[in-house]
Amino acid sequence: MLAVLGACLAIAGGTVAGLAAAGPGTPPRAPGAQSGRMTGTTSDPHSAGQLNLTASAPLPSPRPRSPRAASPRATPAAGPTAAAGQREPFGPAAASYLSGRAGTVMAAVDDLGTGRTWDLGQGQPQAEASIVKLDVLETLLAEHDQDGGAGLPAADRSLAGQMIEDSDNDATTSLWYQAGGPARIRSFNARAGLSHTEPSSCVVCPGFAWPGWGLTTTTPDDQITLLRQLVRPSSLLTRADRDYALSLMEDVTPSQRWGVSGGVPAQVTVALKNGWLPLRGTGSDWQVNSIGWISGGGRDYLIAVLTTGNPTQQYGIDTIEALAAMVWQHMG
Repeated sequence: MLAVLGACLAIAGGTVAGLAAAGPGTPPRAPGAQSGRMTGTTSDPHSAGQLNLTASAPLPSPRPRSPRAASPRATPAAGPTAAAGQREPFGPAAASYLSGRAGTVMAAVDDLGTGRTWDLGQGQPQAEASIVKLDVLETLLAEHDQDGGAGLPAADRSLAGQMIEDSDNDATTSLWYQAGGPARIRSFNARAGLSHTEPSSCVVCPGFAWPGWGLTTTTPDDQITLLRQLVRPSSLLTRADRDYALSLMEDVTPSQRWGVSGGVPAQVTVALKNGWLPLRGTGSDWQVNSIGWISGGGRDYLIAVLTTGNPTQQYGIDTIEALAAMVWQHMG
């Protein structure tokens, strides 16, 4: 099954990870392989911009983990809005850059130190592609806690690692159903405060070649709200849940360490989830998204960037990374 969703495709018996991706033919990491805490990095144009093939194979056992110590112009529409203060992550430089880019870009930043938030762009909610996988994970964790569980069982933890770290589509489909599908995900989102996110009603959708959960729609503000559940005390997720989810996001496979990590120095902690999806075939109209938490170097913020109408996947990655680098510079 061909599954590019948000970074992942299943091609000829293989799954392109994540509706999220690496280079063609890139083998999955061996069971037990662990790169440690993810640090800021810029994507490798020879790998991150291409489709990642993850061959179908028996599920590995959970990895041991250490504790966490020419097209239409880009449209920021009415332009950026900002809270008062010296920091201006979406200033004139960002607006000037996006005015020369194809597609539509929407973004949000939340400064965890000051509580200030900024928004860039206006428009309809966009397809999530593989960033929906974080929503699936949070829903699953919350539902398990509600049922009196003490963390995910081993089988679900194995699938969760594949879903977040490798952006595996088959694992996501299994956990989508395990979490309760669109009804339970919608219920979790309502409790978490997401007001403009609509889970897809189908996994196998007529006329659509990839897993339908990637067609869940959202806004940058809702993604910031979802990320906040992981970095602030939450009534929905335990401290152990939050640490666990962040540990997965900090340990994504190297080929997927692009997006909101753009321009971030190597020593800074980055926890992210990316997604990409060709909405109409594989040659045009790419949805490319990146969300995450950036902490270190005097900065502590959440960022979500959604882009649609990209002529290629790499084009969307480049747009997000350039914008992310400007945000990093202006948040100091």
